[in-house]
Amino acid sequence: MGYLLLLLATVAWSFVGVLVKTASMMVDSAIISFARFFFGIICLAIFLYIRDGKIQIRVGMKWIWIGAVAKAVNYVFENIALKIGYSYGNILVQPIQTVVLLFAAGLLFKEKISKRGWVSAALCVVGVIVVSWNGTPLDELASGSGLTTLLFTLSGIGAAVHVLSQRMLLETIDNGNMNLSIFAMSAIIVAVPIPIQSDGFTGPITVSAWGALVLLGVITGLSFFWFAEGIKRVPFAVVAIAGNCTVLFTILWSYLFFQDPITIYIMSGTFIFVAGILLLNFSIPRRTVRKTPRYKHNYSKEQ
Repeated sequence: MGYLLLLLATVAWSFVGVLVKTASMMVDSAIISFARFFFGIICLAIFLYIRDGKIQIRVGMKWIWIGAVAKAVNYVFENIALKIGYSYGNILVQPIQTVVLLFAAGLLFKEKISKRGWVSAALCVVGVIVVSWNGTPLDELASGSGLTTLLFTLSGIGAAVHVLSQRMLLETIDNGNMNLSIFAMSAIIVAVPIPIQSDGFTGPITVSAWGALVLLGVITGLSFFWFAEGIKRVPFAVVAIAGNCTVLFTILWSYLFFQDPITIYIMSGTFIFVAGILLLNFSIPRRTVRKTPRYKHNYSKEQ
């Protein structure tokens, strides 16, 4: 069962780029951002009510709002970048998030960064640079892939701050209601500018686009539960490898569904930063997985 749950989470995250690209054929990125939170809240609330018989939304905690703003930033910039770029572009979010969290561990929590950690960060940065470059002439980067890389960088920073907020909140609120509270606040944040900035429906209304919006919400609301439960039941090596296979699946789906060009630069950069993330994962002891039902690092890959 653990392997199945881990596979569900991994495959679900890998479809985010394709689903956003599909939904963008009907609505703009602002609507997509709101829909990811809206349908995610519905799925998560139903799950929590079935599990606990009640749901709790906490709005009076500083880190709830910090997490909500960060997650909103993560989704808004990711959706804009996916709309104007390739559907595999969000593979850049994870290595950027990894580097930001590594530095945050050293600066905010005074954790010592080992030599292996620095090597991991360097590999992540090099991999992102190679993927972003993709053999493009330097004079075209600023107007093309350079813009999408900037957007994905901002998205990765938002994802990292969201993870930090969860670390600060896990001791005071359970992870399900914590995320429900964060997603609810994020939905409000991304909904505010919609009447002014959004173009609403920008293309034909299709079943596939609506299905993509709903599935994005399901992924937002439930994938972290699958991952959290899966990692309790399988060896750590499987967790590290399977979690990072998301980027490979993402590239595969982008080619199969949209025929996005997959160059040697994309593959080389991907393998470089995956190596960096794996190196970092294997350098972190798995201390709390079997001692407590909470796994404090299980959100580092949540989409």
